[in-house]
Amino acid sequence: MNHVKFLVSVVIALAIDRIDGSADVMREMTLRVGKVIEACKTELDIPDNKMEDFVNFWKEGYELQHRETGCVVMCMSSKLNLLDPDGKLHHGNAHEFAVSHGADDGMASQLVNLVHGCENSIPNNEDACLKVLDLARCFKDGVHKLNWAPNVDLVIGEILAEV
Repeated sequence: MNHVKFLVSVVIALAIDRIDGSADVMREMTLRVGKVIEACKTELDIPDNKMEDFVNFWKEGYELQHRETGCVVMCMSSKLNLLDPDGKLHHGNAHEFAVSHGADDGMASQLVNLVHGCENSIPNNEDACLKVLDLARCFKDGVHKLNWAPNVDLVIGEILAEV
């Protein structure tokens, strides 16, 4: 019986470590794309007051609201070579991006599958920026459901420390 309790304890500890590790990977990815987001903001001439979605992106319950957020995400995704010629997620490049930022193959596959599921579940929209905004909302919600969202205070603290 003690062996069973020990095994259950190990499985729970590994699961908690996986969740914490996944949040760390998401934090790392968030920090790494910050410079690209800033470049896109400048390139697209997005005013500062429209960038609040990025400051609040990982806050649970915060609703992404600005069309410009979708435009910036689309620009960022393009600059990071995460899109195929049709503007959809390039699965191989996205998987490689996640792995290069600390995800293992399993987590990278889950992230790619999450985005792919979001692409298939959001309503079609002729406005590409609004479509990507819906995709970002879906992705954010999915990451929260997996308990992988990074700690917002840590992310903001690290961004401020770099400035």
